[in-house]
Amino acid sequence: MFARDRFGLGQRLRQLSASRCFISDGQNLVTEDVTVVEGDVATISCRVKNSDDSVIQLLNPNRQTIYFRDFRPLKDSRFQLVNFSNSELRVSLTNVSISDEGRYFCQLYTDPPQEIYTTITVLVPPRNLVIDIEKETAVEGEEIELNCTAMASRPATTIRWFKGNKELTGKSEVERWSDMYTVTSQLLLKVGREDDGVPVICLVDHPAVKDLQTQRYLEVMYKPQVRVSQNYPLQGLTREGEPLELTCTAFGKPQPTDMRWLRVDDEMPQHVVVSGSNLLISNLNKTDNGTYRCEASNAVGKSHADYMLFVYDTTATTEPAVHGFTQLPNSAEELDYGDLSGTSVPPTASAEALPTVQLSNASLASRPDSRAGEEGAIRSVDHAVVGGVVAVVVFAMLCLLIILGRYFARHKGTYFTHEAKGADDAADADTAIINAEGGQNNSEEKKEYFI
Repeated sequence: MFARDRFGLGQRLRQLSASRCFISDGQNLVTEDVTVVEGDVATISCRVKNSDDSVIQLLNPNRQTIYFRDFRPLKDSRFQLVNFSNSELRVSLTNVSISDEGRYFCQLYTDPPQEIYTTITVLVPPRNLVIDIEKETAVEGEEIELNCTAMASRPATTIRWFKGNKELTGKSEVERWSDMYTVTSQLLLKVGREDDGVPVICLVDHPAVKDLQTQRYLEVMYKPQVRVSQNYPLQGLTREGEPLELTCTAFGKPQPTDMRWLRVDDEMPQHVVVSGSNLLISNLNKTDNGTYRCEASNAVGKSHADYMLFVYDTTATTEPAVHGFTQLPNSAEELDYGDLSGTSVPPTASAEALPTVQLSNASLASRPDSRAGEEGAIRSVDHAVVGGVVAVVVFAMLCLLIILGRYFARHKGTYFTHEAKGADDAADADTAIINAEGGQNNSEEKKEYFI
């Protein structure tokens, strides 16, 4: 009977609230807006600053009474009383759904009555997060398309892309279905061999969820990467009469199946032994000079690496840096994906054991790939030596001429001639002497210089 009376009082108060205009100044009522994730619990609190034992009630967005004081007229068991006193009415709503979103009203029956509302906002995380990739397997240099879709969220999500730890920029489109949003982000990515096995991550920024992401690993096919290594001699000169052993290694995706050795611009010497990836010359001589190339190929394409050989005399003790390993790109496209060969300089033990340098593609662009460069370097050294010797000889001759000139200039002589004048007309020597007597005083002084 008491319960029926209370229910009747609640109905009467609802009719009163519907027929009267409540003052919404909220001067004595306090409440806060509520944001809740779908499926969680929302708590609504109506508080009175200065309580005078007035009646407090809570209404839903349809203005149906949820609680009148501590009584619940509404038959929705999801609403439960958390606390009731003269200064507060606190109610919880479990398993919140989109339909529960809206304004909830707190009413205080004073004179005049007071009313204030609180807003419940329901957040819905994405139902599903999916990455679609245009090609499961791509070839280096291709541009592939990836799409990430976040379905049925509220509000709309923000999608971010990452390749490894690097953030990328995509293009998003938003579609609205009723109160839900579906977001699709498109990413165009040009792949290289360095992207093989790298994860592409689609990450969602949404207030209802944290660290929601999905990822796909890239699978990239690429041409072989070829390297030539010198097994013997490990360091130093490749001298005449000594052996030379080279090994070719190649890595690619798929793994290279065809590998061969050849000599650039010339035939392979008959005494060269090729066994799989190894090349062996047991007895080097000058005719072996040249560029030896290792080629490898797979389903994507073909690549090669070169070794420039120069054979030195058996007495050579120093080695100019003119031979070594090179790897050349098969096309300008390969330059976009970095240096295939790298640069390596082995440690040097002494002046006679100089390193063999593996050249990078950047340095090879300005360096000829032939023996002419090697022989030209040696000829330039010979010309410099000959020029120096000639200069020394010319300088020595000039110094000798200067010394001789100064010597002869300081040693000049003077002498007198006493030939009798008229001796040419004398019949004999006695007559000439007689004719010459007294004529010596008039003898002529003559000077002679030696040069």
